[in-house]
Amino acid sequence: MLSQLGHVLVGVADNIMVGRLGAVPLAASSLANAVFFLLLTFGIGVSYAITPLVAAADGAEDHSTIAGVLKHGLLINMITGLVLFAIVLLGGNVLHHMNQPEDVVALAIPYLSVITFSIIPFMLFQTFRQFSEGLSMTKQAMYITISANIINVVLNYGLIYGKWGLPALGLMGAGWATLISRVVMGMMMLGFVYYYPKLRQYRSGFEFGKYKMSYVKKMLAIGVPAAFQFAFEVSAFAGAAIMIGWFGANSLAAHQIAINLVSISYMMASGLSAAATVRVGNQLGRKDIITLRRAAFTIFTMVLIFMFVCGLIFYFGRYFFPSFYIDDVEVIQLSASLIVVAAIFQLSDGVQVVSLGALRGLKDVKIPTVYTFFAYWILGLPIGYWLGFHADYGAVGIWIGLLIGLSVAAFMLSLRFNRLTKRLL
Repeated sequence: MLSQLGHVLVGVADNIMVGRLGAVPLAASSLANAVFFLLLTFGIGVSYAITPLVAAADGAEDHSTIAGVLKHGLLINMITGLVLFAIVLLGGNVLHHMNQPEDVVALAIPYLSVITFSIIPFMLFQTFRQFSEGLSMTKQAMYITISANIINVVLNYGLIYGKWGLPALGLMGAGWATLISRVVMGMMMLGFVYYYPKLRQYRSGFEFGKYKMSYVKKMLAIGVPAAFQFAFEVSAFAGAAIMIGWFGANSLAAHQIAINLVSISYMMASGLSAAATVRVGNQLGRKDIITLRRAAFTIFTMVLIFMFVCGLIFYFGRYFFPSFYIDDVEVIQLSASLIVVAAIFQLSDGVQVVSLGALRGLKDVKIPTVYTFFAYWILGLPIGYWLGFHADYGAVGIWIGLLIGLSVAAFMLSLRFNRLTKRLL
């Protein structure tokens, strides 16, 4: 959970510091991060194929398969990182055609280019992180992520405001700080997996060449649907950001504050989701379905308690938290109204992300992908659009649509996990 939180704290630190520059830079950060987070989570989804395969092989004590998964996962993830960066490099100017404020777009495009390049070292980090987590080794990634976040905050302060003789780059300074911190993350995680004595038996996973299509197909069959699961949810929030941008820079800045806060609880819940993937995959490898269900439903209980507490914190801090980002009264008021909706959908958000993790542990990814598409794109976004623009609820209406999408996804996915595991019994 702390490791996952570390990823999003990079964005939180960026936005708190950028918000002090004004509503337009914060809105530009929102627009760029809506695109970036979609690509980032797609990459994370692809990398998630490693964890259930390693966990199942570890449960069966199949060490050669574990090394093979590492080797092919490294290849797939690095290619994915390069492709995602190329997409932004070639298509970044599409932001000019989304009816966003022009001063916001002018700041967003160069910032987006820099932070998107950080996907490449981030995918290196993800490869070794998902590998070690599949072996139930999670603390090392947490320590590395925390270290990288400290580096990011220090560089943010220096490069955004021009401290310690560094140039004052504003929003671009936050982008460069993010890139540098993620390069450090990737190299540290690589070093840990390569040199840690207990992992030496898997060093063949670092060798180039002699790749097998059987591994590639197996991993893509899990990773690509998992990536689309993330993409459908995150793209719904990205679509919401674009629609909210039609209301102006202040609305977009308020959306960025609210989504930044929500991402904290979401990423911590996704840490529990990763635990569900490992525990379910491990027990599936041992063919112990009773313990598999017990572990999964324990994690469901944990995420419900955790997200309920987060919802209370968000509700009672709805005016307090936005003041960390900006001192514009209108933006703070609008942020508070969005945070109330966010407080309500915390339970649904937690259940749906843990359900996806548990289903990945079962290697069940195709049908859940269809469920997420239906919940967010067939229901959530269209309802949000109608409430926002036709029922005149504005940005709040769009967020209510997201609440409906998350609730439907949580219900359908948790029901599927229960049904599949009962069948296995």
